[in-house]
Amino acid sequence: MDLKHILSTNLRRIRNERGHTQEEMADRLGVSLRYLGSIERAKVSPSVTKLGQFAAALNISPCDLISEVGRKR
Repeated sequence: MDLKHILSTNLRRIRNERGHTQEEMADRLGVSLRYLGSIERAKVSPSVTKLGQFAAALNISPCDLISEVGRKR
């Protein structure tokens, strides 16, 4: 799986695990609903800077966003 798809899967999984709607998650990440939806559909990739901001907003490591679940780093 490529990084864009891994990121989209992880963002969606984290959002669902925390019980957030896309609207709530977009607000928490400081992005538009359209942009978040595009990331979750693997249509666009955020910049490295934005990836770091997402991780900080979610209180996780950037590695958590781009690591395949179940794979060792």
